Amino acid sequence: MKTRRTLKIFAPLLAAVLVLSACGSGEGIYDDKGQVFRKVIPQDMSSLDTAKVTDAVSFDTFNQVYEGLYVLDGNDKAQPGVAKGKPKISEDGKTWTVKLREDAKWSNGDPVTAHDFEFAWKRVVDPDTASEYAYIMYDLKNAEDINIGEKKPNELGVKALDDHTLQFELTKPLPYFKEMLAFGTFMPQNEKVVKKYGERYGTNEDKAVYNGPFKVKEWAVEDKILLVKNDKYWDKDVVKLDKINYKVLKDQQAGASLYDTKSVDDTLITAEQVEKYKDDPALKKRLLAATFFLKLNQGTVPAFKDKHMRLALGQAVDKEAYVNAVLNNGSEPSDGFTSKATAKAPDDSDFADQIDSPLVYNPEKAKENYEKAKEALGEDTFTFKLNTEDTPASKVSAEFIKAQIEKNLPGVTIKIQQLPFKQRIAREQSENYDISLSGWGPDYPDPLTFLNIMTTGNSSNNTGWGNKEYDKMLKDSNGALLQKEEERNQTLIDAEELLLNNAPITPIYQKGEAHLTNPQVKNLQYHNIGGDTTLKYVYIDKSIDRETGKKKEK
Repeated sequence: MKTRRTLKIFAPLLAAVLVLSACGSGEGIYDDKGQVFRKVIPQDMSSLDTAKVTDAVSFDTFNQVYEGLYVLDGNDKAQPGVAKGKPKISEDGKTWTVKLREDAKWSNGDPVTAHDFEFAWKRVVDPDTASEYAYIMYDLKNAEDINIGEKKPNELGVKALDDHTLQFELTKPLPYFKEMLAFGTFMPQNEKVVKKYGERYGTNEDKAVYNGPFKVKEWAVEDKILLVKNDKYWDKDVVKLDKINYKVLKDQQAGASLYDTKSVDDTLITAEQVEKYKDDPALKKRLLAATFFLKLNQGTVPAFKDKHMRLALGQAVDKEAYVNAVLNNGSEPSDGFTSKATAKAPDDSDFADQIDSPLVYNPEKAKENYEKAKEALGEDTFTFKLNTEDTPASKVSAEFIKAQIEKNLPGVTIKIQQLPFKQRIAREQSENYDISLSGWGPDYPDPLTFLNIMTTGNSSNNTGWGNKEYDKMLKDSNGALLQKEEERNQTLIDAEELLLNNAPITPIYQKGEAHLTNPQVKNLQYHNIGGDTTLKYVYIDKSIDRETGKKKEK
């Protein structure tokens, strides 16, 4: 079609313009001198404030520029970061004492101390901070009461016993809490710097300090993020990269062209490009533990108060055709909320495989539910706005979903509204939307990392839906049932099936990615939980031929 041909012509031209503009700026973003990893990212990060973000790009950046008590290895198991070793845990599993390494420093030379963790965690749960991720700390003593304003932040169950000893108290023993401590929201903050900048903290590279392998040298909003090696990092000797250059580029067609001109080392590519690169050693596909779904806002859309309308929408999209025709990047259809590879069942099977969902593609059942909804609502036609991001790939996705719904539910009209990522998120947070194509990835290896966000009043729910039975099942799963593995597993299954049968969200797919990754890039670690990558151990092996992926001939 004409649109597709236009994109193919436009992308190389755009790539050429981008490369030329970089060459004229002294130290270009595409320069490959020395040890530099250059990556195209599809959207910008939202902040450098670890208390204020919820998006994957920000958390991925945090993995490179900050370090928590623990970090995740290549198998998503917690290893010591700022912590000196394993925690000392009391007999009841609730009180943890962690010794910190004494050589950890911030990029401004200040020591990283236990006080930095105490300050950061209290700041997250302080309601004045308005952290959307505060709930992830609710397993700390008094955290929830503080966050809802019933107690003071200084009553949080965390205390720096001295500069290098942190002690905290949990509400109950949690087997996966060490992995949670690797997550971005639990990372430390330098109190002096946070208080110096106040509301402006983390809004640009100069209004933050860093304790990770890298630090932010430049952040040009919606354009680029440039990282350089942090010479104050305690483990700097194992860090081989001098620079990491992220280019924000919403057009993945142009990303592939940048790869072809050897201007970047890693980029996502579109469905139609996968076939072109099928024999290229650079093509890598991976399935992420992330579910993408339609959020249906019954808080402000009267038609979505009817369960049958929500079910109809969830059953009206051919997900198999969607992942094959639209994405073609390793994504898989999804009828459940908790993604595969998030958590194990007691028998060591995947938790997600146990779920019986009503939201399977089924045009006949979709029509049945639609007819029930029309009768209950007393209407025959409906118009809904579908929010998605302002990228070419997002538009194609939205158009497919629109076509499926309008074909299978006659009388429904879907109007696509493309928005910059931050605006789409802001619309969700303020519940100013009809339908939003949204996604969620796990923060720790347990089904609660997905299911908790749909509890009543959760800051990531934003759908107007709440269910007391669902809330109780999750509360029990995170409390009384923690030591009853089989019963807890069944309760979590029941909770997810209750959610899916109410359909405030309707899953579409589990996210896959098709990357072009320079074969010279070595030791790149991907994660299923938390931030997407760890680049601490990456190096560029220039003895490898970029085109063939094999050793160069001498």
